[in-house]
Amino acid sequence: MNLLFHRLHLEGRHHNKLRAADVLQITEHSIQSHESCVEEELVQTFIQKLLIHNYRARHIETKKNNEKYQTLQRGNDSSEDESDIFDDVLKNNESSQSEQIHPMDVQMAVFHCADGFLKQLMVTKLSQCQYALPLLVPDPDTQQIEFPLWTFRQINKSWKMRNTNNEISQIQPLYKTETPMVSFFRFGSVSSSKSQLMNSLINEKHNTFFHRNCPGSSRSRVLMDGVVEIAWFCPSGKNTDKFTDCIAFCNLHGDAGDHEKQLQILTEMASVNVVLLPQLQKNDRSATIVERIYRKRKPLIFLFTEDESTLTKMKKGKFKIGLKDRNQSEVSDELRRVITDCLSESSSTFRLEDLSKHSDIRVDEEDDDDCRRGREAAQQMMSLMEKKDLTEFKDSFLPHQGKLWHQWSQKNKELHRPRAEEIEMEISRKQTEIKEIRQQQHKSDISEFIGLFIKEINSNDEHKNMYFIKWLIILLDEYISADLSDLHKYDEKWSKVLKLKEDHDKSERLASEQTDLERISEDLQAAAFGLEHIMREIGQIYESCSSVKKNKKDLQFDFSSLPSLAAEMMISGFPLELMDGDAAHVPVIWISAVLDKLIQKLGDQRVFVLSVLGIQSSGKSTMLNAMFGLEFAVSAGRCTRGAFMQLVKVSDEMKTQMNFDYILVVDTEGLRALELAGRSTRHHDNELATFVVGLANLTLINILGENPSEMQDILQIVVQAFMRMKKVRLNPSCVFVHQNVSDVTADEKNMEGRRRLQETMDEMTKLAAEEEGYDAEYFSDVIKFDIRNDVKYFAHLWEGNPPMAPPNPNYCDNIQELKKTIMSQAEKSHGTMLIDLKDRIKDLWEALLNERFVFSFRNSLEISAYRKLETKYSKWSWSLRSAMMEIENKLHNKIENETIHEVEETDLQTELKKTREEVEKSMSEFFEKDKDKDILIQWKTSFEIKIKELQENIVGETERKLNEILQQRDLKKKNDAQRKYHENTLYEKGKELALRLKDKANDEETLKKEFDLFWKQCVKKIITDTPSIKDIDIIRDVRESLRDIYETIPIGESINIFTVPSYSNYVILKRSTKTGIKEAVKGACIKVKKTFGYDQTLSPEDDSKIRSLVNDVVEKTDRMIQSHNISKMGYNISCIQQLTDYIKNRATEHQEGPVNYVFKNEFIMDLGLSICMRSNKMITFQQRLYREANDPEIYVEKRRAEYYSIFQKYCHGATSAAIFSEIIGQKLKESIEQSVYKKTARDLTDEMRSNCESLKGNRSNLEKHILKSLTEKEDCHKYMNYINSPRDHFKSFIRDEVSRYITDKFSVSVLPKMEKNIELLQQKIMKAAHESTEHVQENRGDVGLWLKSFTQKISDELIFSEKDLSGVKHDGVDDFNLLEDVLKEELHAIMSEINRRFDTKTFDEKLDLKFRPDELLIGHFCQCCWVQCPFCKAICTNTIENHHGDHSVPFHRNIGLNGWFYRGTTNLSINICTSSVASDGFFHPNDSDDQVLWRDYRTAGGVYADWSITPDLSELPYWKWFVCRFQKDLEMHYNKTFEGSGVIPDEWKKYSKQEAIESLDKYI
Repeated sequence: MNLLFHRLHLEGRHHNKLRAADVLQITEHSIQSHESCVEEELVQTFIQKLLIHNYRARHIETKKNNEKYQTLQRGNDSSEDESDIFDDVLKNNESSQSEQIHPMDVQMAVFHCADGFLKQLMVTKLSQCQYALPLLVPDPDTQQIEFPLWTFRQINKSWKMRNTNNEISQIQPLYKTETPMVSFFRFGSVSSSKSQLMNSLINEKHNTFFHRNCPGSSRSRVLMDGVVEIAWFCPSGKNTDKFTDCIAFCNLHGDAGDHEKQLQILTEMASVNVVLLPQLQKNDRSATIVERIYRKRKPLIFLFTEDESTLTKMKKGKFKIGLKDRNQSEVSDELRRVITDCLSESSSTFRLEDLSKHSDIRVDEEDDDDCRRGREAAQQMMSLMEKKDLTEFKDSFLPHQGKLWHQWSQKNKELHRPRAEEIEMEISRKQTEIKEIRQQQHKSDISEFIGLFIKEINSNDEHKNMYFIKWLIILLDEYISADLSDLHKYDEKWSKVLKLKEDHDKSERLASEQTDLERISEDLQAAAFGLEHIMREIGQIYESCSSVKKNKKDLQFDFSSLPSLAAEMMISGFPLELMDGDAAHVPVIWISAVLDKLIQKLGDQRVFVLSVLGIQSSGKSTMLNAMFGLEFAVSAGRCTRGAFMQLVKVSDEMKTQMNFDYILVVDTEGLRALELAGRSTRHHDNELATFVVGLANLTLINILGENPSEMQDILQIVVQAFMRMKKVRLNPSCVFVHQNVSDVTADEKNMEGRRRLQETMDEMTKLAAEEEGYDAEYFSDVIKFDIRNDVKYFAHLWEGNPPMAPPNPNYCDNIQELKKTIMSQAEKSHGTMLIDLKDRIKDLWEALLNERFVFSFRNSLEISAYRKLETKYSKWSWSLRSAMMEIENKLHNKIENETIHEVEETDLQTELKKTREEVEKSMSEFFEKDKDKDILIQWKTSFEIKIKELQENIVGETERKLNEILQQRDLKKKNDAQRKYHENTLYEKGKELALRLKDKANDEETLKKEFDLFWKQCVKKIITDTPSIKDIDIIRDVRESLRDIYETIPIGESINIFTVPSYSNYVILKRSTKTGIKEAVKGACIKVKKTFGYDQTLSPEDDSKIRSLVNDVVEKTDRMIQSHNISKMGYNISCIQQLTDYIKNRATEHQEGPVNYVFKNEFIMDLGLSICMRSNKMITFQQRLYREANDPEIYVEKRRAEYYSIFQKYCHGATSAAIFSEIIGQKLKESIEQSVYKKTARDLTDEMRSNCESLKGNRSNLEKHILKSLTEKEDCHKYMNYINSPRDHFKSFIRDEVSRYITDKFSVSVLPKMEKNIELLQQKIMKAAHESTEHVQENRGDVGLWLKSFTQKISDELIFSEKDLSGVKHDGVDDFNLLEDVLKEELHAIMSEINRRFDTKTFDEKLDLKFRPDELLIGHFCQCCWVQCPFCKAICTNTIENHHGDHSVPFHRNIGLNGWFYRGTTNLSINICTSSVASDGFFHPNDSDDQVLWRDYRTAGGVYADWSITPDLSELPYWKWFVCRFQKDLEMHYNKTFEGSGVIPDEWKKYSKQEAIESLDKYI
């Protein structure tokens, strides 16, 4: 025995049992077909075949050991001459049988080494294979007899009996079935096979009991002696039945004399005993036992193998039959007759459960504590159901899922399909009703029944929990089986209805039969009660708690733990209801929560989703069960309702090959399910098909038989589902499975079948294309489909006629082949992450709720992937911008130092090459390695182009700016030269004065007096020689400029054009003359009759067009002002002239376009004034910087202390080298300060991109923080600025954020950065000085050479050149080491002073505008799409300006915020775009008389056609809160009211400010 376990690689498995979970994994071995295998693979091959119901599991050939076989052959060859026939025959006999493992030893070895669940699975599958089952099993080690009652618990048997003219159908759990039992046993060694004889009684075509003549049989069996096997004969109700009643047959293996306990039990419990023995002899050791049995009153039949006599009745109930030299068939007939006669006179019956009452045998259920405790807990629950009507029980014990859940589902569907004109009011009303239903659900008590279930399953004892759930399923099935007694009526009706439909019978009879069928269906539905109902109740408890955000009073722990229980069950292999079949609804909140918990427990695993579609009772569940060893309900009348999902684990070895961790199998209810009383509509089928096809990576389309009309029905539904997937860019695949095909081997027939299928598919494609409004002629236009490989033909499921027919081995082969095909397709797929599956379920269901699937589908996975891509794009673009800023700064310095005189694009491309390659590498890795790479690939090319365009733009913009600097350098050369001349003249004249006063060096007072006099004279001369820079008045210049253009306009108090609520007062309607009457062009505005003439109100669309024009002009003029570089070039009135000309031209272009109005002159005037007032502060500041740098009175006076210091040093006789060093230091001071400030600004910008919450992500994240900030401030003016001028508001927010960050982080971040940059720059300068000194010393050069070397080395870092010292004499400088030392001291002093003066104010003032962190960030964030929704003004969130494709936004707003109002009233609209487009309402584009349906909004053309607005009935608390909070402000702003049709729903007023803020994290 130990050798057997060793050979089967099962050593140690007595303790470390084989688990069901282990054998159900997808392994390399499980995908392959194995008719033979090596010995060490026998166990897994046996299990694999058994799981797919292949009865050839007992027919596995063992492959020979080739080496040994060949050695034997060589031995035979070598002794050919010496041996004789007798030696050879004997020798071959010795070697032939020695190594064969008996097939039943394989089965029993696995049985002994299996845990309780695997044993049960094995026995269930053996039963499905119509094999005998182990009833009494001796322990191989102790010989203790075990009765494995647990293993029978899941088996049901069905049969039909005839009673006169009536046919009685029975379906019973095997362990409860009471039947006669016939026991067979033998004494001694017999020549006939007892098991074979028994097979002939039950099913002569199938080896129910394994016998000596079966393939693979051998004499060397080890584990079967003493085993009692049991099998049942189940009649079919036909005249050909061998017995008319269900009968159990027991078979004791081995010599009965050696197994007295088993014999005793069998003879006691049997209705008839049959004993085989050679002949009866008194001195035989078995004679006493036979005598004892003979004396009992039970019928006894002797079968003598050495007797030739026919059936002989010895006395009442005692018979003998001889077997020797007799026809097997004849013997079987005699035996059958005598058994039938005996049973007709016997009333004794056998019931499996009664066997457990015998002492001295171990019952597995009692022996396993976990199993016993699980049963007790399940029985406690079942005790609550005693003597209760099931319908009443479900109403009282499952209150959360009955009427309330069905009402909620119905209301939710209505909510997603608004019909009324008052859309938002209707939606709010429905949402309130839905919340009230949830409140009622929440108020319902958790029943004691569900409470017990939750308590049991919430324990941490996984093993006991498994037993508990299994027991509960078993006991519930037993409980409801009594209520399914009318099932045969359902089958009859079903058959009749199908027959009438096939005959195209349209009479009242069909309607009547269908009505009866639906009534029976309803009864069956009411009688259905299983684990899914319990889990559904828990799901609804969770959803109600989640909705009201409150725990149940009778729940012992937080409701958030409930999904964890379901997740554990899924991991343990139980299916979870995905779509409630009764309510025809997906509990999205519950399913999402369960998947979240699943992710917590397993990690975010990758799954391959396999779904199946087919008509009712087409064998879908049977196929899945066979393929993966699952346990979906398959019995007739227990058809799958809704959809269920179940995890199948992929083994570790296969994960690397398959790229996923689990297969998620989705089983569905049948299409065209007549049992769905009242729901059997085409719409429901389309809904289900679309849902599971969209969910799956691969869908199996299951077709039963070859009925053309049935095929057409299902195929049109399926084609439509795939067409919808194509339109929303989902790409599942499919395989067709043709079941019950008579001859699957006939290639010609199959090819003809494939051709017909292809034609039908193409025909259905055309029909579906018409219905879906899609351009497709062939099925291959819709989905990638290979007619040769993606259509499978399946043999009939049964080999013969049920209920005694075993599964057809050809069917099992087909299953194996299909499994291989699925895994082959799965290997090419990347599957779906669990987190993505959760989103996909939600997206599909939301779209289906909205009816118009394609229009409503919102692909969260794509949206999420695209947002991730945008965030990455933001980082890539920042990398390029940041690198280019460094390059620009370096080249700027070189330009100012006159070391370069031109900048070409190629130079910039070269400088940027390293960063560009890094970005390209990062992009490539992202698109190749990200988990969403299959989704992202569609945007790879466009984003590569965008990055390339961005790089070209950055390079082009930098080239333009640097060339402007080059031009401006030449323009300001005169100024710069003059300033340097004055500075250096002062140095030289100061030096001359110092030399004259050298003898008075110690008289500080005299020196000071003389220097002051000298300074006064010199400065006076400089001021006289240089024209002063006058103060500027921008507003005056604008007014003058505008007065020149519009002399007729009185210049009064100007209006800030950015804050006006409407531009109506700035336009005049275009007039057309007809029959002498002037009338306004329709649609330009609404005319409201008043006492004096007409008041003009622009339509919201026209108002938006003008506001867009204003915003764009503001953006362009800002750039124009910046391009003048006022801080360097100074202010010139031509700048204002250019601005006003530009404004005038843009206004003219606009009014000459497709608009129905012209601008009044006041528009251009107010726009020009508003823009310049807005820029006044910036221009004035820049002019001040220019003046400080170029007005001699200011810049000379500012450096007086420095000149005096050098003057003193000359007086005290300092060396030329020391003084020259100080002069260099003073000249470097300003440049050092600017360099350090710029570098700190860039570093700070990088830091804010990483650390500042509002600035670290993409544009959407920034907008979320803007909205939060607006909420906190509660300032309607700021809100309107954000709504009307979003880009402007974004800029202001960025500036505020940067200012706040700098202030808050000044000491911990800004100052340290400044200090670090000061230190680095000091090191670079001193390094340059030291290297220059070495260079001069090596080349014996002079101070000129040193200065040239020094300025060249620092030209990248600082604006400083030899020209800065022109006019400063340095003839006496020859001590370069001293020069270097003094320079070091000077630098230290300069750096200390810069550091000391550095604070938030100087940081802002000293930096030129374009180098400030806020401007750098504005440049980064605001180069994006700013197009606003034509209805609600929400901003397109695409981070790319002029992007391809539609504009879109995560959530829209109330359109009244954009001034939309109800036609013919002054009532502002409360509609929200996303709910309006789901409705049947309409709007008037551009206030024309045209009516456009909201759901067809794109047909309005123009800006409407460019937007993708997906129906969304989400609550959107943010903008609802806003409308309620600022109702009065909005009414005042638009001079309209929220009344009448626009009255604000009360539900909106319930949202708090905090809820509004929190909702932003959900929607953005």
